[in-house]
Amino acid sequence: MAILLIRHGETPLNAKRVIQWPDTPLSERGQQQAAAVGERLAVAPLALVLASDYQRAYATAKAVSSANGAPLEVESSLRERHFGDLRGQAIEELAQDPFAPGYAPPGGESWDEFHERARRAWTEVVIRAEQVDGDVAVVTHGLVLRSLCQYVLELAEHVSLAGAGFANTSLTQVDGPPWKVQLLACDMHLGDTLRAQGGKA
Repeated sequence: MAILLIRHGETPLNAKRVIQWPDTPLSERGQQQAAAVGERLAVAPLALVLASDYQRAYATAKAVSSANGAPLEVESSLRERHFGDLRGQAIEELAQDPFAPGYAPPGGESWDEFHERARRAWTEVVIRAEQVDGDVAVVTHGLVLRSLCQYVLELAEHVSLAGAGFANTSLTQVDGPPWKVQLLACDMHLGDTLRAQGGKA
């Protein structure tokens, strides 16, 4: 069985490196990226598509579900880290690095709280995966993906997180059980015009 972890498509705010709101929609390029990853997975043996309830992830998941025919369900624990009062602000204009170790955004989640939620989210994904006959696609966010790969999942010998970036609609394949990352942040479905450097969230 495979669980395919996918980052959402580009949005106008992550392209500008602005801390996003839950209802931030995909940009035009983000919609094209979503269509591209949907096309990549059109004939994959998917039994289920799970998505964060944030608009950018849900819209990306809907493109995958529409292309493949697998049903789409929402799992709210797959949301991006809650940045609280920092939402809507440009990262470069903040007094502190919101991604710095130990930093807790006012009104948001600390790193410890976020990593624990990501761990719970993975547990929920595995429970749903065990209930279906086929692979599962999971559309979530960049920091969730990094948290899972760094703190929850085992990496295959040929896979390294060093220097890895989770580009918009990149695909990470986890085989199991036992769950092990076999393919990390692959964006081969994106041509040069769709490959962009978006923000972390």
